[in-house]
Amino acid sequence: MLASLDMIDWADLTHAYGRATDVPDQIRALRSADPNIRDKALHSLYGSIFHQGTRFEASAYAVPFLLELVADPETPDRVAVLGLLTQLAIGYGEQLLPSGYPLDSHRATAAGGDLLLAAGKEFADDDDDEEDDEEDDWDEDVGLFDYLQTLEPEDEERLFAYFALKAYDAVGAGLPVFRGLLADENARLRAAAAYALAWYPGERSASLPPLLRAAVDEEPSVAATALVAIGLLGVPSSGTPASETVSETAVVLGAALDDYRDVVRWGAAIAQSRLRGPEAGGRVADELLGWIARDDASYEAIPFNDGDLRGYAALALRELGDAHADALFAALLARLPALSGMQALPMAVVALRIAYPEPLPVGTPFTALDDRQQRLLRVLADSWGVWELGNFLEFVSHYGLPRSRKDMAAYARA
Repeated sequence: MLASLDMIDWADLTHAYGRATDVPDQIRALRSADPNIRDKALHSLYGSIFHQGTRFEASAYAVPFLLELVADPETPDRVAVLGLLTQLAIGYGEQLLPSGYPLDSHRATAAGGDLLLAAGKEFADDDDDEEDDEEDDWDEDVGLFDYLQTLEPEDEERLFAYFALKAYDAVGAGLPVFRGLLADENARLRAAAAYALAWYPGERSASLPPLLRAAVDEEPSVAATALVAIGLLGVPSSGTPASETVSETAVVLGAALDDYRDVVRWGAAIAQSRLRGPEAGGRVADELLGWIARDDASYEAIPFNDGDLRGYAALALRELGDAHADALFAALLARLPALSGMQALPMAVVALRIAYPEPLPVGTPFTALDDRQQRLLRVLADSWGVWELGNFLEFVSHYGLPRSRKDMAAYARA
C-alpha cells in the first residue's frame, strides 16, 4: 500500500502553500486508526491540493495514491477520500448543474497549459539558481509562484485549467474502481461512487449498465443518486451499439418516476429533465414543482447539490423550456422569503434568469421593468436570507441590479 509514494519528487511540485513536501505524510495519515489524525489530514489536503476549488501542480500526482486508498476495503473513511477525489476531478459540482461536466470546453481552455508549465519550471529553476543555495521558508513563494505573476490573465487561466484537467484525467483512471463500489455493502460509498461516475460522459457506455442496476437499489439515496448520474451522462450518440441500454434506461426511469419513495421520484424527474428536455412532460414538471414547494427538501445522503433537492429541482425545471416557466416563477417567488444562504441562492439565480434574459442597461428606472421583473425585485427586497452570500451580489450586479437589500428596496419603491 502506497509503496511508490516516496518515488515522487514532491519538493519539485507545488500546491496552494508552496512545495508539496507535506502531501505524502497527509496521504499516509488517511490510513490512521485515529479519526482525529485522519480528519486533520483530509482538511490539510483540501486546503493544499484543492484550495477553494483550485487544483495545483501537485493535485494530479496525489490522485493515484488516493485511488489506492479508496480501492482498499481496509481504508477508513473511504467515502471521505472518494469525496476528495471527486472534487479534485470537477471542482464544486453544484456549479456544473444541471448540465454536467463541460469536458470539451475544459479541454479547449486548457490547451497549451503544458507549455506554460514547462516554461514555469524553467523560470523556477532560474529563480532557484539566483537564491545562492538558500533554503526556501515554507510560507515563502517558490519560483513557480513567482512565474504566475508574469502571466497574462488568459494564460494564468489556461495553466490552472490544465492543472484541473490533469486531475480530472487522473481521477478518471479510477472509474473501474468506482463502478465496482456500486456493489459495496456501504450505502454511502455506493452513493459516492455513483456521484463520481456522473461527471465522466466519455465513459458513458461502461458506466450506464452498473448505474442502471444501482438505480433500483433498495437504499433510496443510492437509487436517486444513480438516476441523476444517468441523466448527467446523457444519451448514447447515434450509431453506437447501445439501443438495448437506451431502452433499459427508459424503462428504469419510467418505473422510478412512479416509485413509492419520494427521493427516488425526485431522482427520476431530474434525470428525465436532463435527457428529454421539453419533451419530458407535465408529470416530470409536477414532480419537480412539488419539491420547490416543500419545507423538507434537504437530503444529506444524496451528494448532488449538497443534498439541496429543492434547489436542484429549480435548476432542472429550466431544462423543460418555457412551457413551465410561469409555474416555476410563481413557485420560486413563494419560497424565496422563507429561505436563506445556500438554499436560497439557486432559487434566486433561476428566478433572475427567467425574469432577466439580458442585463439591464445602466440607469434603467424601476417603472421601465415588466411585471415579472418588478415582482421579483420586490420579493428579493423582502427576502433577507438571500443576501447572506457574496455570490448572490455577483449575480445581481451582472443583471445591473442594486447590490444590497436596502438599495434594492429603495429601487423597488421608486
